Amino acid sequence: MVQQAALDRVFAALADPTRRGILVRLGESPATIGELAEPTGMTLTGMKKHVRVLEDAGLVVTEKVGRSRQCRLGAAPLDEAMAWISFYQRLWARRLDGLDAYFTMRPDPKGPSE
Repeated sequence: MVQQAALDRVFAALADPTRRGILVRLGESPATIGELAEPTGMTLTGMKKHVRVLEDAGLVVTEKVGRSRQCRLGAAPLDEAMAWISFYQRLWARRLDGLDAYFTMRPDPKGPSE
């Protein structure tokens, strides 16, 4: 099963729209911190903080290339989050199916409709 602390970091990182935007951008291709910051108008320091949160969650991997940091997606934590979500999705689907079956089989208390 997924480690709760790691899952907490992933969901906390995904809670911010700027960080989700970074992941969308990195889904297109790797980028430097400067390339990530430019379209947002954010300072390099501000972008580094967002990237650090994503990196701590394992969602982004950075590598020093010359004088800049190259960022790319790290997908494994998303797989773990999806496994967690899928478990509860199946659980609730079964419960709702059971509830649907209960109400479908239950006679109408008002009697037959005319």
